Amino acid sequence: MCAGPVNLSDFETLARTKMEAPLFDFYAGGAEDEITLRRNRVTFEKILLRPRCLRDISARVLATKVLGQQVSFPVLLAPIGYQGLMHPEGELAVARAAASCGTIMMTSTVTTYSLEDIARAVNGLLWFQLYCYSDRRISEWLIRRAEEAGYTALCLTIDMPVLGRRERDMRNRFNLLDLNVRNLSVATEMNLPANLEAAEVVAYQSAHFDPRLTWEDVDWIHSLTSLPIVIKGILTPEDARLAVEHGAAAIVVSNHGGRQLDGVPASIEVLPEIAAEVGNQTEVLLDGGIRRGTDVLKALALGAKAVLIGRPFLWGLAVDGENGVRRVLEMLRTELDTALALVGLCSTQEIDSRIIYHYRDSI
Repeated sequence: MCAGPVNLSDFETLARTKMEAPLFDFYAGGAEDEITLRRNRVTFEKILLRPRCLRDISARVLATKVLGQQVSFPVLLAPIGYQGLMHPEGELAVARAAASCGTIMMTSTVTTYSLEDIARAVNGLLWFQLYCYSDRRISEWLIRRAEEAGYTALCLTIDMPVLGRRERDMRNRFNLLDLNVRNLSVATEMNLPANLEAAEVVAYQSAHFDPRLTWEDVDWIHSLTSLPIVIKGILTPEDARLAVEHGAAAIVVSNHGGRQLDGVPASIEVLPEIAAEVGNQTEVLLDGGIRRGTDVLKALALGAKAVLIGRPFLWGLAVDGENGVRRVLEMLRTELDTALALVGLCSTQEIDSRIIYHYRDSI
């Protein structure tokens, strides 16, 4: 008899049984018709691997460096807000799990614990994800706090000048009961009222996001900090090139998990042309649709230095708190190790496009 989940999909199934349907939909859903949400997974399934045999793969190494920081394997935790809705320990549990697995957690701007409390919970590597608000004083205040708390990079999300239309939440009239966004609660301008339905939260947050944000604002952020800046939300070679020109230490190829503009490509579809555009001028990361170790392998083969996971670790958090997040990460690491061996490689550093079978014809 199976002792519990054996893959990430099992964790999602279990999380669904533990969560109220509107809350599950809040995290699982995408924008409008969810075309891009589905495409993130379907595209990975169409990419085929090309294994080589009779190679000595007895000693394998998964460790790599991202922005010069050592991680035990090339899977990082994406910034996701309101993790306290999934488990009472929220971001604290996730940070401890990431640290114990030797990888990086990206802390969201909209957390249910303060960025300082999260930093104090671990000795691990933490990056801080930044939204740029219309009141620049708030963004600068957050950057200063992240620096003082010991965060090692800033991850600027650029694909939310306005919020996408999440129709599951509208249908469910999803209610964020008594939500306290701790990172922002001491700033009167951003103290989110309690008991807002999803549509009201969209309106409230949209009023504080800045649709005037441009690449010059990236330069402004550089002027405030010496931390490396990661630009998250790139889907075209043109924007990847601009990110390089404006000093990005890394970019994240991302469609925001299908939650912003519906009908755009899967992140993995555009990864090869973006990686080719920037070459080795900046590090390329990817999120969207990672559910298997083979997905990680495919992303690295097509140009990513590492990948980010989001929903899978949330399902682990909902099922079993810190231990659930840790198990999700350990599953992915085991699957990646197995996949690496079965394609005939000993190290993640050896992965390249030669392990992909007819990539262009398969999607």
